[in-house]
Amino acid sequence: MSVSERLSALGVDLPGVVPPVAAYIPAKRHGDLVYTSGQLPMVQGALPATGKVGESGGLVSPADARSYARQCALNAIAAAAAVVGGVDNLGGVLKLTGFVASVPEFTGQPAVINGASELFGEVFGEAGAHARSAVGVPVLPLDSPVEVEVVFTVV
Repeated sequence: MSVSERLSALGVDLPGVVPPVAAYIPAKRHGDLVYTSGQLPMVQGALPATGKVGESGGLVSPADARSYARQCALNAIAAAAAVVGGVDNLGGVLKLTGFVASVPEFTGQPAVINGASELFGEVFGEAGAHARSAVGVPVLPLDSPVEVEVVFTVV
């Protein structure tokens, strides 16, 4: 099954490429690899939430942050697909780096970034298996709760 067929079977419409918020490009191809810039969970030009991830009231919940990581992954797929002529030219995921803006006592960054990792498995099958880092940070651009960078392979 092709990547576009998997996305369709999942009922997922690939978003448009999120415009850069600073001096960079969303993705760059080098040989048979595509590197994405950090992708925020933008939906129709806006963040669905801002703030830190944590367990107590007033913070972004880990469950919500996980869904935002999934959106980051969709935005990364869109950015990478744009530089290789479509999603079916993406072979899979080589490396994922996930950043979670979290309160100091929060240690659930890996579970949050699973939102992105699991989407890659659904979309790319075995080729979605990847090396990964999940890093807690004090703040991200635009006060986003999550951000991901991805290295894709090209077919």
